[in-house]
Amino acid sequence: MNQQQKTFRAIEVGDGSDGRWAARIQALWPLAEGWMTEESRTPEGADRAQRLFEAHMPELVPVLDRLAGQLEAPEAKTFLTLATLRPFFSGCTQIGGSGTLLRNYDFSPDECEGTIASSHFLRPVVGMQEAAWGLLDGMNDAGLAVSLTFGGRFVHGPGFAIPIVLRYLLETCNTVDEAVRKLKSIPIAIPQNVTLVDPEKALTVFVGPDIPLTEAPDACAANHQHMPVPDEQERFSRTQERLNAMRAAGADVAAMLKPPLYQIAYDEGLGTVYTAHYRPSEGRVTYYWPGESWEQSFDDFAPGSRTVTIGQAG
Repeated sequence: MNQQQKTFRAIEVGDGSDGRWAARIQALWPLAEGWMTEESRTPEGADRAQRLFEAHMPELVPVLDRLAGQLEAPEAKTFLTLATLRPFFSGCTQIGGSGTLLRNYDFSPDECEGTIASSHFLRPVVGMQEAAWGLLDGMNDAGLAVSLTFGGRFVHGPGFAIPIVLRYLLETCNTVDEAVRKLKSIPIAIPQNVTLVDPEKALTVFVGPDIPLTEAPDACAANHQHMPVPDEQERFSRTQERLNAMRAAGADVAAMLKPPLYQIAYDEGLGTVYTAHYRPSEGRVTYYWPGESWEQSFDDFAPGSRTVTIGQAG
């Protein structure tokens, strides 16, 4: 049976120094620790990760130090670089335009952190937290919103897990163009599609360890980067079917909660865990599940929890 329940939590963490962030992450640490590679547990691997982080995300180094110092784990700092994680592959569909970003996040519910975090590490940011302080999607106070999908190709190289890259872009950039310029020089461990939206522009780009940053034809993404998509990949992921359906529907929340965009293949890690609709110029985001929604904003962020039913499309 695919229908199941999942609890999402909204937390206000400020600059990460008062223990609220650490309390949430400490409880999740056993899960997070299991994502680390064996190489990352060596002194050489830890040193490489630290140097990579310092080279590409220098503005976040003080935040990294502050957060790592609060976790009771010797490998915390290495983990928090998110440059030492095993590759993970997911589904997802997203579309940007007219100052909005709409996405479905498809993954294994048990492995999705389910934390909506409001933070002020370098600036105000609200988003769906993953891997302790990375983001699956989010927005900042400048009106920039970003979101990720897996790029569909099973290759892996040295670089960062994409959630920390989205965090970095939101913490340091004001516009889509500024974020794309930074993204061009950041090594990404696995193929990813990133959709970016600001009040003036919406864009999807393809990134990965084996390709230069490439602009997509429009501000839409499912789980492929090259055409034609192999038949086996399409049968498994339905990536072209979902992309075509989303292009036809546009930024329509109702369509995201129905097949083929809403998926129930949770056993394969491809079921829809949540839908997020960002209006970054308004500083608002609404998370949706079948029959349930939860709005959050910079002006009225409400900590708490919601247990929702997933796996039954509207």
